[in-house]
Amino acid sequence: MSDMPRPVAMTGAQGFLGWHTRSALLEEGRSTRAIPVGERFQLDQAANAVDGSSRVIHLAGVNRGSDQEVSEGNVQFATQLAEALRRAKNPPATVVYANSSQAGNNTPYGDAKERASEIIQEAASSVGASFADVHLPNLFGEHGRPFYNAVTATFCHLLAEGGTPTVHEDRELTLLHAQDAADLLTGKVATTSMGSLSTAVSVTELLERLQGFQGLYSRGEIPDISTSFDRNLFNTFRSYTFDSLTPIELTRHADDRGSFFEIIRTHGGSGQSSFSTTAPGITRGDHFHRRKVERFTVLSGEARISLRRLFTDEIFHFDVTGEAPVAIDMPTMWSHNITNTGAGALYTSFWTDDLFDPANPDTISERV
Repeated sequence: MSDMPRPVAMTGAQGFLGWHTRSALLEEGRSTRAIPVGERFQLDQAANAVDGSSRVIHLAGVNRGSDQEVSEGNVQFATQLAEALRRAKNPPATVVYANSSQAGNNTPYGDAKERASEIIQEAASSVGASFADVHLPNLFGEHGRPFYNAVTATFCHLLAEGGTPTVHEDRELTLLHAQDAADLLTGKVATTSMGSLSTAVSVTELLERLQGFQGLYSRGEIPDISTSFDRNLFNTFRSYTFDSLTPIELTRHADDRGSFFEIIRTHGGSGQSSFSTTAPGITRGDHFHRRKVERFTVLSGEARISLRRLFTDEIFHFDVTGEAPVAIDMPTMWSHNITNTGAGALYTSFWTDDLFDPANPDTISERV
C-alpha cells in the first residue's frame, strides 16, 4: 500500500487562491487535481478528479459581470461540482467551500454565494462527506491580479510601476493573507483561527504602509516586518517588484586594504544571517518558502542564482560575482538555487527574517 497522501481536488485551481492553495499543499507533499467548471465542465472528467480524493475544495466563482452573470455563474459552478460529487465512486471525506463574508447580504453576489453553499452542502451530505463553509474576508497575497482581485494588488502593482495610487473610498477592510486562507481550506489550521489570522485596516492605512515599503525597498532596505501581517504584506508587495528590483545593487568600497560592502539594512523584526562555502560545480537550494524573506549575496567567487515561480516553466538566471556584489531576494513561492560556476570556492551570505525552527522550517523541496 502506498504511503503517499491522497490528492486534493479543487475547482478554480488556476486562479489566485488556487495557486496559493496548491503552493501550500506542496509543503505537505499533497498533489492536486483540477476540476474544470463552467463551459469546460465535463461530468465524467470532473467525477474522476473527485474520485479517491481526500478533500474537495470549491474555489471557482464569479465576482465580475452583470448581476445575472454573477448570479447564474456561481450557481452553475456549484451545481456542476454537486453533480461530480454524486457521480464519483469513491467520494471524499470532506468538502470545503471557499465562501465569501458577503454571502447572504441581499446582493446578487452575496445571494448567489449563499445559494451555492446550499447546493454543495446538499451534495456533500448525500455522499456522506462532511461540509465546511468557510466565509473568507478580503484576501491579499503574492501575484494577485491588479484591478481585479483586490485593492492590495492594485496598490502594489501601481507602486512597483512608479505610479501614485489614490484612495477613492476610505473604509475599513478585513484582510486575510492567501496562504493563511489556504491553510484554513486545506485543514492545516482550524477555521476558528480565522479571526486571529485576519487584520482590520483602513484603505488609507493600507496604502500608507505599502508606500512606506516602497520607499525603503527601492533602496534595498527591509521595512519593519515584525508582525505577521506586515511580513505577509511586504511579501505581497515584493512579488510585484521582481522585474524592477532584482538584483539589488550594492556599493563596494575597495582600496589597498581590501573591500567592504553593506549586505542588508532592516528596520524591525527578527533576522538570522548565515554563511556558506560551496565547491565548484555544486548547487545549493532547490527549495521554496511560503513566508520567509531570504536574501542571497555572493561575497567571493562566481555563481548563478536561478529562480522559478511555482507551477510555471520560465526560469530566471542571475550570474553574480563577489567583485560586483548584488543582493538577490527570493520571492515567496518561488523555487530557487545557487550554483558555483567559478573555478574556486564560492562564499555566500544568506539572511532570513526568521530564526530557523527545525520543527517549522518553511523550506520546501522543489527543483528549479
